[in-house]
Amino acid sequence: MRPARLAVVLVAHGSRDPRAAASTRALASAVASAHPSWEVHAAYLDHAGPRPVDVLSGLAAAGHGRAVLVPLLLTAAYHGRVDVPAVVTAARAAGLPLEVRLADVLGPVSCAVPGPLLDALIRRLPGHRLDAVVLAAAGTRDAAARLTVEAAAEALGARLGVPCRVAYASAAPPTGAEAVTALRAAGAARVGVASYFLAPGLLHDNVVASARSAGAVAVAGPLGDAPEMVALAASRVVAAAAPAASSAA
Repeated sequence: MRPARLAVVLVAHGSRDPRAAASTRALASAVASAHPSWEVHAAYLDHAGPRPVDVLSGLAAAGHGRAVLVPLLLTAAYHGRVDVPAVVTAARAAGLPLEVRLADVLGPVSCAVPGPLLDALIRRLPGHRLDAVVLAAAGTRDAAARLTVEAAAEALGARLGVPCRVAYASAAPPTGAEAVTALRAAGAARVGVASYFLAPGLLHDNVVASARSAGAVAVAGPLGDAPEMVALAASRVVAAAAPAASSAA
């Protein structure tokens, strides 16, 4: 008899930094606690383990007939467009007797910024009165993906009522220091940094250090297991699983 619980696999990029895996596990635990009718697992594309196909194989061996993969990504750049869909292809190629559905990334889809994402960004910002905000992101060469980060920055600035500029840790300008400098040159005395990262790691550390070097007065931590991110991940599961898993939500 197949298990009735919906299997959910939260797929993170993975990092050599152990803080990143700990953050992903915390998010997976929070999603599982919020939805006890689901069986929730964390998996990683690189560095940390287990790999997504291995988790899916274990679920199939345990008798699960369906699973939802949720990319723990804030843009649909290369990892979202190629690496995570490749997991579904690999599972099919391996002949796993499991229907695998792929959810949307946690970031904007078609530049529509999820309300819970904005709420989480604001929650993580330290409680200082700010004149401007930098949205610090990992960075990507994918121009379409960068447009979604810019959409998130625009929406965040509108919610806060202050100017908001994007900064990247790698792959694209501006740096954290350049973004802070530009905002201060435009008249902002107190510039804060919002973290467009799900988990800590070297890229987050680098862009934050860059912003601080130019005078940022407040820096947010990664989004991690903020309640809004738990709700957002769950909403992606429900949307991907419907209609078959709607009763499990």
